[in-house]
Amino acid sequence: MASEERTTPESTAAPSGPSERPARPPRRFGSRRKVCRFCADHIRGLDYKDIGRLRMYVSERGKIEPRRKTGACLRHQRLVATAVKRARHLALLPYTLQHVRQTGVFPTRG
Repeated sequence: MASEERTTPESTAAPSGPSERPARPPRRFGSRRKVCRFCADHIRGLDYKDIGRLRMYVSERGKIEPRRKTGACLRHQRLVATAVKRARHLALLPYTLQHVRQTGVFPTRG
């Protein structure tokens, strides 16, 4: 057994030309990883007065969205959180939803 030569079949050998690529195995876990929009657009900082951009990082209930949902990197997620808190403090963004403030009751899930 030790003296036998191992041969590789031609299908697993390296591709011979630049146009031939080996097939990739299928993905196990869903879709592609999200890319930080700030890093992709080369934006250095985030201004608390930019309400349109901040609303993308705030949920319907007024909560700051987590990194796993927005795809922001750690540095930019921290800048987003600080900017949202500053905008809330200056009343540019609401802390809670209006109907929650009026009724005092959260809608139940399910």
